[in-house]
Amino acid sequence: MSQPWQPQYNPGHQPPVPQQPPGPPQGFGGPPPFGPGQFPAQPAYPNQAPYGQQPRSGNPVGAFFLGFLVSFFVAMIYSVVIYATAEDQSRNVGLTLYILHALLNGAAVGAVVGLVGRRSVGAWISGIVVAMLGTFFGFANGMVFMYLDIGGMRFLGDMLMEDPFFPAKAWWGSRSGTELHSLLGLVVAAAAAWGLAFVTGRNRR
Repeated sequence: MSQPWQPQYNPGHQPPVPQQPPGPPQGFGGPPPFGPGQFPAQPAYPNQAPYGQQPRSGNPVGAFFLGFLVSFFVAMIYSVVIYATAEDQSRNVGLTLYILHALLNGAAVGAVVGLVGRRSVGAWISGIVVAMLGTFFGFANGMVFMYLDIGGMRFLGDMLMEDPFFPAKAWWGSRSGTELHSLLGLVVAAAAAWGLAFVTGRNRR
């Protein structure tokens, strides 16, 4: 038997508060609860390095000029060495010093190019060219120093007027087998420059 309708007590005759519809249950499309000051985590994007750890590109132009300076100083030291020891050098000692200079010049240039140019293949190739030129000019400048010591600037000027390429001919040699040693120095310089540039450049980030 139904009960008769009874009015609800409402002091002050305030309007009734509308009821909120129930929200969806958690886990079925409803927003997860967060406390004050808490925000939902941002979605992570794949293959994205953290800020401040992006891989930096190398500087091929700077690598070329620094490699050129290093090769120049190493070649100059070699020129002074062969000039100072020319009277006491045997053929085998001279060839050994030439190969060692090619190795040192290529390694020094390659290390600098790899550190500055990083993974730039163009910088590595420029290092090879610079190291080979440094190997050649190191010997050629040594010949110039020796001719300066023999007859001074006038004698050197006469030699250059008569044969401007005499330092290159002295580097190439006139005996049997010296041509192979000259080319071997260039190969050693190129291999050392490429190897050091590859190792140091690949390890730089």
